[in-house]
Amino acid sequence: MNVLAWNRARRAHTLPSVLPRTRAYAIGDIHGRRDLLVRLHETIMAEIVRVPLDTQIQIVYLGDYVDRGPESRQVINALLATRIPGVETVHLLGNHEQALLDFLSKPETGPGWLFYGGDATLASYGITVHPMAPRTPDLLARLARALTDAMPAEHLAFLNGLSLSHENGDYFFVHAGIDPKRPLDRQDPQDLIWIRDGFTNSNRYHGKVVVHGHTIAPEPVMRPNRIGIDTGAYVSGKLTCLVLEGTECRFLTT
Repeated sequence: MNVLAWNRARRAHTLPSVLPRTRAYAIGDIHGRRDLLVRLHETIMAEIVRVPLDTQIQIVYLGDYVDRGPESRQVINALLATRIPGVETVHLLGNHEQALLDFLSKPETGPGWLFYGGDATLASYGITVHPMAPRTPDLLARLARALTDAMPAEHLAFLNGLSLSHENGDYFFVHAGIDPKRPLDRQDPQDLIWIRDGFTNSNRYHGKVVVHGHTIAPEPVMRPNRIGIDTGAYVSGKLTCLVLEGTECRFLTT
């Protein structure tokens, strides 16, 4: 379903919308692709300067800033530097940020994190680990200490301060999705950052349209109950941003 068809379908029923005089930008999984984030920021900034002064701008980042791509540290730097007067920025927690935090406090979780792209995050902080080196408890503990020492305090504060969800009007923003069997206000945090098939296979309307990343697709996925915008930036070179204003939606891509 493309944007025009989706908007027409919504007009035939109740129209979900963001809050009045608000424009929301939602950015999908970045995964260490600072180059794509900078390019997308430039496009957004070029739009913002033309927005009426009474319009509130929100930029919602859906999580998974780190791992897999080559510049996790640089992505966090770019996010910390994006402080625009009059623009609200919301940073959500992704499963990869949680895995990184888990590794710092419990190094024994490291093999899974390293396998799913944590080695790229270590490299961005100047820490190398041989791909064939046995993941012994001693090695994992040394890597966790090295990352703790290499990570600026503001990076750790950023990671620890990430939100689980965000709401704007008839939209609910989250990293992975929700448990369709639970109300939005009674969700398990683990589902918000990890759920996949149980959410994406559901046609149930959840009271709000869920905007999420986490599950990769070649193009944005538009359903009456959800919009998925993880287009696999780290391999595809396509970082997707959903733009919501009033009852309309559109996409920006790198």
